Amino acid sequence: MNAVSKRFAFAFALFLVTLGAAAAESYKPFILASRGSGDVAAVAEESRKKLTAAGFEVVGSYSPYATSHIIIVTDTELKQTAAKSQFGGYGAGQRVAVTKVGNEIQVSYTNPVYMANAYRMEGDLKGVADRLATALGNLEQFGPAEGMGPKQLRKYHYMMGMEYFDDPSELAEYGSYEEAVKMVEAKLAEKVSGVSKVYRIDIPGKQETVFGVAMQGGDKAKYQDDAYIMSEIDFKPLRSSAHLPYEMLVSGNKVYALYARFRIAINFPDLSMMGKHSFMNIMQSPAAIENALSQAAGAKAKKSSWE
Repeated sequence: MNAVSKRFAFAFALFLVTLGAAAAESYKPFILASRGSGDVAAVAEESRKKLTAAGFEVVGSYSPYATSHIIIVTDTELKQTAAKSQFGGYGAGQRVAVTKVGNEIQVSYTNPVYMANAYRMEGDLKGVADRLATALGNLEQFGPAEGMGPKQLRKYHYMMGMEYFDDPSELAEYGSYEEAVKMVEAKLAEKVSGVSKVYRIDIPGKQETVFGVAMQGGDKAKYQDDAYIMSEIDFKPLRSSAHLPYEMLVSGNKVYALYARFRIAINFPDLSMMGKHSFMNIMQSPAAIENALSQAAGAKAKKSSWE
């Protein structure tokens, strides 16, 4: 082999290594831990014990519908990484879902590395990902057909004109962080506008608290309802139940939430704009969610988006 051929061979090998590294850095929002038989309650309890044994703190749980049970966990790495990041509280918890699909029980969870990049955190949470995989399993990543790399995730928005991570809803403002937290706690306890508390995580060393919330609504408020929204968008053979619950973030003296056109799209980036099981079917949901969360934060109701 002459010198030119050697250089070409080296360059081609380097290209393949680079290509492989790029492929390895492609992530999807959810990880399938296991699939098998059983019932939701029993598998959820078994999963809870495994998580606790692995050092995770269970901060809340939620059953948005009979076929699914969602467990929310945090730990030191999650909270410390959140503390280093602007609005890092959104990523301070990871969601584990036990879902019955036909006769099968699926255990899945949010992909910590995907979420760390989507929420622009100062860290990749790979340690958390490794410990969740050890505790529960890791059969495959799932969600959209194609994953996204860190750069794509950190700049993600669904399409032109739609919100990024740093375009949140500003729900309410108070005189202090303490006052804001107290108001949110009170309104969630009252289940104002059908919004109730699932969990709370206080971020160490900063004035930031994330609340996980359940959203329910009757016929007139169905576009904010967790079960209704998921019935429209979560239809694939592998269910993305760990999309829930939604978050409210108290940071300083203000209350925020990720705008739904980002919060929904980051977990369902390949959801079509129109047709069956599309964003068109929940077109009124972003405004309805913002309206419900604003009231849950103690602000006045906005114009009803479902009228």
